[in-house]
Amino acid sequence: MDSKSRLNRPTSAFVGASWAALVAGMATYCLGLWNSTLQLNEKGYYFTLLMYGLFSAVSLQKTVRDKLEGVPVTGIYFGLCWLSLGLSILLLAVGLWNATLASSEKGFYAMAFVLSLFAAVAAQKNVRDLALFKEEGVQQEAQ
Repeated sequence: MDSKSRLNRPTSAFVGASWAALVAGMATYCLGLWNSTLQLNEKGYYFTLLMYGLFSAVSLQKTVRDKLEGVPVTGIYFGLCWLSLGLSILLLAVGLWNATLASSEKGFYAMAFVLSLFAAVAAQKNVRDLALFKEEGVQQEAQ
């Protein structure tokens, strides 16, 4: 990377906040499922959506970052990442719309899901940034 496109190292506070938000979002969502009166197949559906959403969000963030760094990314994979993220959000919305839950419970799951997705992207970005700074540090020491 040239000096103009160089990123700032993420602060420890931001890295910690990102991981804390990810853990809080996932734990809250999963505890809500654990304590809910939903049938086991419904709990499985919502849990699978969380895992699918997290994976697709991280994969999309990695793909966007790869493209920015000049790493080749096929258009079909990039499109599949966007499609997967969109599908996970759509499936959650449809599931919650049709669920026999109170509006407050629906909002709870939606917000925990969105928090988890956002935090997963932030945590992945931090992991990538820190790896880049570690790599640059090793390269600078070698020179």
